[in-house]
Amino acid sequence: MNSVKEFLQACPAYYIATMDGDQPRVRPFSSLCVYEDRLYIESNYFKPFANQVKANPKVEICAFDGVSRWLRITCELVDDSRYETRKALLEQMPHIRDLGYDENDEGMSMYWMKDAVATFSSYTEEPYEVRF
Repeated sequence: MNSVKEFLQACPAYYIATMDGDQPRVRPFSSLCVYEDRLYIESNYFKPFANQVKANPKVEICAFDGVSRWLRITCELVDDSRYETRKALLEQMPHIRDLGYDENDEGMSMYWMKDAVATFSSYTEEPYEVRF
């Protein structure tokens, strides 16, 4: 899981694909943290993303290092927006506070990646998987 986190953090953004009915939706993300041995991402309940994940928690995440390597993660997102998970994110990514986020903000949604299969690929090496 640490190799996945490190790769995602090295990229300016990673992209999450959800389903909106029968229409795929892809959007950029950059926030993530590890808490209780789980990899979390953050969003907001007022965004369409939250409703899409509630209707279908299966997502795919993709990131590219800008040179020759990419990562694809298939998982289910599990809503876990406890105060402690929000606090962990803000401790690991303090610049998010500058965007107006606070661990007391109950509109801040936190999701951990369940049954994740991360596939690292490149133009020059064989793909390999990390499961967490």
